[in-house]
Amino acid sequence: MSYTTLISAADLQALMRDGTPLVVLDVSFDLADTAAGEAAYASGHLPGAHYAHLDRDLSGPKSAPGEPARGRHPLPAREAFAATVGRWGIAPGTQVVVYDRQGGMFCVRAWWLLKWLGHEAVAVLDGGLVAWQAAGGALSTGLPAVDPQPPYPAASPAVRTLDAAALQARLDEPGWRLLDARAPERFRGDVEPLDPVAGHIPGAVNRFFKDNLAADGRFKAPAQLRSEFEALLAGTDPGTAVHQCGSGVTACHNLLAMEVAGLGRAALYPGSWSEWCADPQRPVARG
Repeated sequence: MSYTTLISAADLQALMRDGTPLVVLDVSFDLADTAAGEAAYASGHLPGAHYAHLDRDLSGPKSAPGEPARGRHPLPAREAFAATVGRWGIAPGTQVVVYDRQGGMFCVRAWWLLKWLGHEAVAVLDGGLVAWQAAGGALSTGLPAVDPQPPYPAASPAVRTLDAAALQARLDEPGWRLLDARAPERFRGDVEPLDPVAGHIPGAVNRFFKDNLAADGRFKAPAQLRSEFEALLAGTDPGTAVHQCGSGVTACHNLLAMEVAGLGRAALYPGSWSEWCADPQRPVARG
């Protein structure tokens, strides 16, 4: 059996005891201090975990001057990410577990990118490092053994994307939902700490990614998530939903939550608000 959405700390510990071939990725990060996640990894991480850096490993280069903006965390080239995945020792069928220290805020990007390569056997450690330690899990400061593989043989993406032009063409169409994973004050345009323009894409509804978590930092029960997302979808087909955030990272949290809820796999607008607002010709809403 492979894990494809969430895995509990107890189940991960069982896989480790059984000697199941695993690749574990620590994706801890801080947008305000891009070295903080790697420093936290060095101070203690799950045994055998590799460190995956949001900017270096899970994003492509930002647009150069004169090029159309691609947002703060563009998708990497699939060929480049396939090579990175191979260096971590991931091959087709390898069970991958990803985690962070921020409630899944960053590790969901690795979860989604592996699906984008066509790799289904990847799960988020529910509750992250805190849940691991609460279950008695030890931490390590050593570097993992490396068993590099060839570049991952990327298959057809198992997830869907939508670019800015396609999204703008759909704005006036009925019967679908655009969900924005940013904090409510950023969605409304009250503040904007990261991007040059405040506000949101017209027609979007707000689903702050942290609302997917219970008080203990684990994902809410599937039935509760389903009820909450169905209220936001307002009768539209979940499969037509599009998710975005500031730069295409935390939107993956909502994509995972919908999958945990049994609502299937929706689409991601990878450029998200940071790409959208970089073009003054695109409409902006506030409030």
